[in-house]
Amino acid sequence: MRLATALLSPVSAWRATRLLSLAALLAVLAACASNPAPRRAPRTEATFKPSHTSLSDEQARGPQDIGTANDVLFRAIALVGTPYHWGGNTPTGGFDCSGLVDYIYRNAANLQLPRTSREMAQMSGLTLRRMTDLISGDLVFFGGHGGISHVGVYVGKGRFVHAPNSGGTVRLDDIDGPYWRDHFAYGKRLLD
Repeated sequence: MRLATALLSPVSAWRATRLLSLAALLAVLAACASNPAPRRAPRTEATFKPSHTSLSDEQARGPQDIGTANDVLFRAIALVGTPYHWGGNTPTGGFDCSGLVDYIYRNAANLQLPRTSREMAQMSGLTLRRMTDLISGDLVFFGGHGGISHVGVYVGKGRFVHAPNSGGTVRLDDIDGPYWRDHFAYGKRLLD
């Protein structure tokens, strides 16, 4: 490089050095950008057993309710990230679990639900005791010996949307994760 810059005028040498430096910088940046991110281990049957229905949504519902179930699904996913607020029932004010579910169903299916998860659990509708029977749009209830204490909306492929706790946000979780699997009570299908 010194020989090449010695043969060039001072201005040309400066431009050549600058151009080579820029090319070297671009090569380094390109190498960093092309370095793949560490890969997470793929989910296999051993690490993840998705909870899904053995029937397709079309077989489990009538054609009119498929559209409503999709509206429920899209509304639920769109609210992920909304702040948790105890007693909250709007996107601007935040949500608690039952406020979130009521808001979704009121706006997507024109159904007003009771205010608490326990009252929602007592509503009429098809009760689903196994996670594998759930389809998108079903309510999912969790609790323990004290009864029902939490509700969310199943969105399919083993995931549900819910407002889990104070200080958190509405989120999407695996229904068969350690806590949720152990506290799953049942699902309820309001759209049939």
